[in-house]
Amino acid sequence: MELRDILVEAVRRGTSDIIISAGAPVTFHLHGELHRLEPGLPLSGEESKRIAYEMMSERQRETFERTHEMDLGFELENVARFRANVYMQRGSVAVVLRVVPLKVPHYSEIGISEHLLTRLLNIPNGLILVTGPTGAGKSTTLASLLEYMNTEHHLPRHIVTIEDPIEFHLPSKVCVIDQREVGHDTRDYVVGLKGALRQMAHVILVGEMRDRETIEVALTAAETGNLVLSTLSTQSAAKTINRIIDVFPLNDQAEIRTRLALTLKAVLSQVLMRRADAPGRVAAREVLFINGSVANLIREGKVHQINNTISSSSNQGMILMDDSLLNLHKEGIVHKTDVISRMIDPEKIRLVMG
Repeated sequence: MELRDILVEAVRRGTSDIIISAGAPVTFHLHGELHRLEPGLPLSGEESKRIAYEMMSERQRETFERTHEMDLGFELENVARFRANVYMQRGSVAVVLRVVPLKVPHYSEIGISEHLLTRLLNIPNGLILVTGPTGAGKSTTLASLLEYMNTEHHLPRHIVTIEDPIEFHLPSKVCVIDQREVGHDTRDYVVGLKGALRQMAHVILVGEMRDRETIEVALTAAETGNLVLSTLSTQSAAKTINRIIDVFPLNDQAEIRTRLALTLKAVLSQVLMRRADAPGRVAAREVLFINGSVANLIREGKVHQINNTISSSSNQGMILMDDSLLNLHKEGIVHKTDVISRMIDPEKIRLVMG
C-alpha cells in the first residue's frame, strides 16, 4: 500500500482525516464516521513506519526518532495539502492526517453569511477567536476570512500568519500575506508573534493560543493596534473567556479580565454536525460580539451571565449554540438525535423532542 494511493483515494471520497496505525487497517474519517480502506487488512509495524517516514524529510525523521512526536504539513501536487501528526503507539509508528483542500472554501460554502463576515472584517483591531473541539473546522473558517480579506473588496493589508504547520496556502492578491511555519520559519508561536509586532502587520493569525505566554503576547499584539485572529479548543464563548482567564495566576486575573474586556471583539464557537439532508457535515455556530454589556460582565467576573446577553442580542447578530442547533433542526438539515446530544438548555431540548 503506497502513501500516494491512500491520499488520492481519501481526497476522491471527500475524507476529512486518515488514520494509519499498526494493527488496524488504513481508516478514513468521512462525514463523522470511520470507514476502513479495502481490503481492510491490518497494517504491520513496518508498513505503518514506511508510510509515515515517506512523508517526512530526513531532518524531521531525526527529530521524530528523538522526540517520538512530529507535526508537519505537505502538499500532493494537484491533489490536496495534508497536515500530519506522527506519533508512537505500543512501540509502533502511527500517523493521523488532516486533508486540507488546495482551494480555500468560499465563506458561503462553510455556512457563514455575508453579513457576519462583513461585520467581522470591519473590526479594525483587537482579538477575534474561532473556537471548538478538534476537527470542528476552525482553521478552515479563519482561512476563509483571510481569503475574503485578500480580494478586491478590501483595502490592502499586510497579513502575517504563524502556523504549526501551515495548512491552506494563501497567495498574496490584494493583501501581502506572509505565512510562517513553526519549526521551519520561526522557533515557536511566541517568537513568531513577537516578530510580527516588528513586521508592520495589520492582521496577525496565530494558529492556536496554546499556553499562557502565547495568550499574553496575542493580547499585547491586539492592544497595540493589530487585528489578531486565533483559535482555542473550547466549546462556547463563555467557556473561551473563562479558559483564557484561568490560564493566569489568581493574582493576575483581575488585570486579564480588564485587558480582555478592552481587546476581545468577537468569539465564534463552532461544531460540525452530520447532515440529514445530504452527504457531508454542516457547522453550527455560536456568535458573540463584545458590546458594552459583555465587556462589563468580563471586567466584573460575571462571565456566567454572558449567555443571557447573547440570547437577548439576536438583533446585534449574536446567537447561542443551542439556538443555532435548533435552527438547523427546524430547516431539516440535522437529525433530531444529533441536535439533542449537543444541546444544553432543557427547554430547547423539549422543543426538539416535540
